Amino acid sequence: MATTTLSTLILRSPSYPTHSSARPSLQFPLSAPNLFHRATPRRHIVAAVAAPEKISKLGDEISSLTLEEAKSLVDFLQDKLGVSAAAFAPAAVAASPAAADAAPAVVEEKTEFDVVIEEVPSNARIAVIKAVRALTNLALKEAKELIEGLPKKFKEGVSKDEADDAKKQLEEAGAKIAIV
Repeated sequence: MATTTLSTLILRSPSYPTHSSARPSLQFPLSAPNLFHRATPRRHIVAAVAAPEKISKLGDEISSLTLEEAKSLVDFLQDKLGVSAAAFAPAAVAASPAAADAAPAVVEEKTEFDVVIEEVPSNARIAVIKAVRALTNLALKEAKELIEGLPKKFKEGVSKDEADDAKKQLEEAGAKIAIV
């Protein structure tokens, strides 16, 4: 009988779990920090160029605008100043009258060309495939795939002479060629 009392005491001690009908539940403290949001440290952004106080204040006000307010600001400035957003594009800046007065426009001559096969008539397919194989190191299957699903670039970034030579040979075979 002593063993029965001892086992009952061990089973009901606080360090040993009991099989009672009440289920234990986990309780989290109410003052715990918010575990669902990651804390992001505030960073002080340092500008690469020192701006006067007036400009930095204006920049801070503009950066706090909503998208709709920013769009209204852009529309207002375009009307007031008589400009459009396209006027700020790099191509427009290069073509502006001030830039034209400073230095005459230099037109660079194109040095690299692409040869594009635009069309191959069905009666000239074999001759064009032979010409493609002669101009490249393509196998028969690759040359055939090249002339299907046109237009396709045949050669890219080649010199003017090489592009003209390829155009001449392919046109003699019956293909319609463009040099871009």
